[in-house]
Amino acid sequence: MSEAIKPSGELSVEGQTRRAAIASLLMGAAAIAAWRLTPTQRMASLHGEMNLESMIPKQFGEWQVDLTVTGGVVNPQQEELLKQLYSQILSRTYINRVGQRVMLSIAYGNDQRDGLQLHYPEVCYPAQGFRLAANSKVELKLAGATIPARRLETVFGNQRYEPVTYWTVIGETAVLGGIDKKLAEMRYGFRDLIPDGLLFRVSSIDRDTNAAFALQDQFSNALLQAIPEGVRGRFAGVDHIA
Repeated sequence: MSEAIKPSGELSVEGQTRRAAIASLLMGAAAIAAWRLTPTQRMASLHGEMNLESMIPKQFGEWQVDLTVTGGVVNPQQEELLKQLYSQILSRTYINRVGQRVMLSIAYGNDQRDGLQLHYPEVCYPAQGFRLAANSKVELKLAGATIPARRLETVFGNQRYEPVTYWTVIGETAVLGGIDKKLAEMRYGFRDLIPDGLLFRVSSIDRDTNAAFALQDQFSNALLQAIPEGVRGRFAGVDHIA
């Protein structure tokens, strides 16, 4: 029988002291780990100021902003909530030379810790009354980048068929969301970094889903190529740039 344990099963003074010391060490280690895993440096400050209005060109290739269109881009949250979630939101409708339109929405948040998360279209569209008919994962090859993305097929009242393509960038990494997003946040946290986040979304009104997605890819590729190379990675994920 150990000398540190009395026959009654109670710890001796020596045993109690040893247990208290171990508990103190464990609590100290936990406190240090918690402190170390609480990042303090914002990636937004390292990247430099994000200005969506100036970074995203209003005209590129065969596309230009359609000034005749007002509204149309789905942003279901109330303005006050949008201000809490995002630092900046850019919503535009572009038109090409043959009259095809693509709606662009980019939401940027400079702090992607819990409670300040991006809201995803598969949640936003149903909140606006749309029916989510399909949700699939894809890998897009755009402007020298491989971008993990999602395709949605949404319908409003059997009249507005709006296929959607979107992806998210956390810090410098394009992710699909969910566990991938949390893992990216943790990796940055170990480096004492608070990641910023961006959601890039394009959609178009079209009953022909395949044609809509092809048009959205063409638009997104042209747009990314038109963005200066020095900041392009912030919209596509630096880790995925060839």
